Amino acid sequence: MKVILLERVGRLGTIGDEVTVKDGFARNFLLPSGKALRANEANRARFEAEREEIEKRNAERRDSAMAVAESVNGKTVTIIRQAGETGVLYGSVSARDITDTLAEDNIKVGRSQVELAAPIKAVGLHTVALALHAEVISEITVNVARSQDEAERQAKGEDMSVVSFDEEPQEEEIEEEATEEGAEEAEASDEAEEENAE
Repeated sequence: MKVILLERVGRLGTIGDEVTVKDGFARNFLLPSGKALRANEANRARFEAEREEIEKRNAERRDSAMAVAESVNGKTVTIIRQAGETGVLYGSVSARDITDTLAEDNIKVGRSQVELAAPIKAVGLHTVALALHAEVISEITVNVARSQDEAERQAKGEDMSVVSFDEEPQEEEIEEEATEEGAEEAEASDEAEEENAE
């Protein structure tokens, strides 16, 4: 299907370009979202009559997207999730989780604007792109951690994907040794009492 673009769309083109796209893409995305018109004589005439207004609206959207990009670019968002010893999450962090966390800081970003190829499934620092406008792309860092303390340590550069449990087993070994020594002493005192009783 041939369409006339009303705004810049990804790799398709810019305002006023006539491009051929698959019917489903046009019917399900471009036409309902107001990004394009069917390419026919009536719509060409309509586009030319409204071209200045369309370009003005697009410039306003781009300017508002740039304002959001300035406030969010380079920002670090912390999301706390449960994870196993190897750093693999028991769930995942999706675009919705990221937009909800940004909304807590009064930054409004739509889920479709978060460019996440797949949900985040491990603790660590992840760079995520935000397509705020076809011409404005911003990047944020998503800090996924098990706790706030771990998030702070990750932000400083520590690798928390594998937790070290070296200290805890040593404490357990000391406790076991102490328990074994206490049992041996108890046996020795029991034997001494038996000898005294005889």
